[in-house]
Amino acid sequence: MRVLVVDDEKNIRRTMVVALESMDHEAVAVASGADALRELRAASFEVVFLDLKLHQESGLDILAEILRLAPKAAVVMVTAYGSIETAVEAMRRGAFDYLPKPCTPEQVRQLLARIERTHRLENRVAELESQLQSELPSFDLVSQSPTMQAALDTAFKAAQSDATVLILGESGTGKSVLAREMHARSLRKAAAFVTVSCPSLSRELLESELFGHVRGAFTGALSDTLGKVAAAEGGTLFLDEIGDLPSAIQAKLLRLLQEREYERVGETKSRRANVRVIAATNHDLSASLQTGKFREDLYYRLNVISLRLPPLRDRVQDIESIAKRHLEFFAARAGKQIHGLSTEALRSMQGYRWPGNLRELRNVIERAVILGNGQQIDLSDLSEIQPPSSSEVRVGGSVSLEEIENEHMRRVIANSRTMDEAAAVLGIDPATLYRRKKKL
Repeated sequence: MRVLVVDDEKNIRRTMVVALESMDHEAVAVASGADALRELRAASFEVVFLDLKLHQESGLDILAEILRLAPKAAVVMVTAYGSIETAVEAMRRGAFDYLPKPCTPEQVRQLLARIERTHRLENRVAELESQLQSELPSFDLVSQSPTMQAALDTAFKAAQSDATVLILGESGTGKSVLAREMHARSLRKAAAFVTVSCPSLSRELLESELFGHVRGAFTGALSDTLGKVAAAEGGTLFLDEIGDLPSAIQAKLLRLLQEREYERVGETKSRRANVRVIAATNHDLSASLQTGKFREDLYYRLNVISLRLPPLRDRVQDIESIAKRHLEFFAARAGKQIHGLSTEALRSMQGYRWPGNLRELRNVIERAVILGNGQQIDLSDLSEIQPPSSSEVRVGGSVSLEEIENEHMRRVIANSRTMDEAAAVLGIDPATLYRRKKKL
């Protein structure tokens, strides 16, 4: 952390700086309240050690101004004139804690550790509040689709490590939900899970959101900002849609992954980062490598462990359980007694292509619950699900027998554990299936 020491005794300032730097904190020491306020206006500090009795000043008198300039800083009152009354008054005015002189390095270390734990808890609470506000149904941790179950198995094995993970899959397949579940199963679960949406901002704003900035770094930067990397300290940083990351930021992300270091915008000092990175994309990164849109060295650094979430159309056997889980969730929230899906509704859902995947299914069920009047979801409640278009491969449509065979083969392969199992389902020799797959 960045620590400001305010004390009028030179020896104490020097001793505190040495002690703090030996604990891997960055320390700045000043002798007066005016100098302290000047430092706080120029840069950000996570902790302020404030002497209660300065030359002609009282630490209690400048406490309010310190908290106004740095509302998130933990201010610790330090004094040789200690009393219970003074400690209570300091806490009442907003101080984090109280430390009597003389204090030992171990006392300082324990206090700073408590401040760090408090910061992590605050970040965790903010993340949980955000998660509760989203009000999403729970994520299925078991799948009847061999492809999906294999992806889940890989994800949950990787969750126990600090390895970087790359999650691939179409939009709406549950990449961000899986990343959050991996964090919940990791050794970092007590710290924050922080999401950065790569395509949501301009390059300049995205760089600032990711790494933070110092006051005056650009127009509108009126104060220091920590950034998402700092907010995820000790936890997980989730980079959503990494394929849209601007090329100018890719080099800085590569440095973060390789050296665990970064710099805030407008600052030359390197900062250490203790974060685990999970990235996700719906892009074909191999194609982006060929066009030069995505750095090859960054791709290999991200691709330590990769897994692909199949689209919902290739998880037909899971549609019923997912739909029923969403139905129970939205029916309970709407206060309705809706107990299931009709046979026609379920058959229609299983035959639909779901271009929006899980996100689209969720919206369809929510709308059906809100607008439906019966005790189950009928086909008439699923108006958004349209029959397959004429361009899609379907039995009875204007397509050749070869096209139908190829589509059937793709689906069987996607839902089989091995190529031998797929060949057995199709009733053909495995060597023949390999040749057909290569041709496809």
